[in-house]
Amino acid sequence: MSMSTGWIDISAPLRTGMTVWPGDGGARIERAQSFERGDAYNLTRIEMSAHTGTHLDAPLHFLREGRAIDTMPPELMCGRARVAAAEGEVIRPEDVPDGLEPGSRVLFRTRNSGREMFAGTFFDDYVYLGREAAEKLVQARAALVGIDALSVSGFHEDPSETHRLLLGAGVWILEGICLRGVEPGEYELACLPLRIEGADGAPARALIRPVRRPGAA
Repeated sequence: MSMSTGWIDISAPLRTGMTVWPGDGGARIERAQSFERGDAYNLTRIEMSAHTGTHLDAPLHFLREGRAIDTMPPELMCGRARVAAAEGEVIRPEDVPDGLEPGSRVLFRTRNSGREMFAGTFFDDYVYLGREAAEKLVQARAALVGIDALSVSGFHEDPSETHRLLLGAGVWILEGICLRGVEPGEYELACLPLRIEGADGAPARALIRPVRRPGAA
């Protein structure tokens, strides 16, 4: 992934057979109609979980009375974001940037981004967001946390704990981003989930671009 002053696509391409969370049923994307079969037009049919690839978790995902994805304020997904590098097996409080302002967006780049996360093989040893790091984000009143894994929670732990902590405090969750080659720092984020009425999550197209400092070449 090349770094430039232009937009960097950090979302995963959707395709048949891509890695999904175990039990989600897989992704199937096919041409239901095509020129090759003599049809008058091409028509693609999509069958997959709302949490496939790069996607947003809405509070409704883990909170019975939580907000659905179509009620998400669009301004939460457009604006300044901090890419933070975490080098360990779990994201710890020291990996969370200090001095975050209320409403901050933090995207974590871990060793997950160096793996082929969506090639068809599920890795259950991915780096995830530790409880104490999640608490620090909540205390900072962050608006969004993003991670380069299919879940902020570890595969071998109860997913409800971290998700409920974040979503219950108003921290929306962006999962499945791809940050290979992205340097830590300040970026602009543009990422909007599909507006699926009443859904607990939705696929999203996510892009970032470096923030240009005044006077920078």
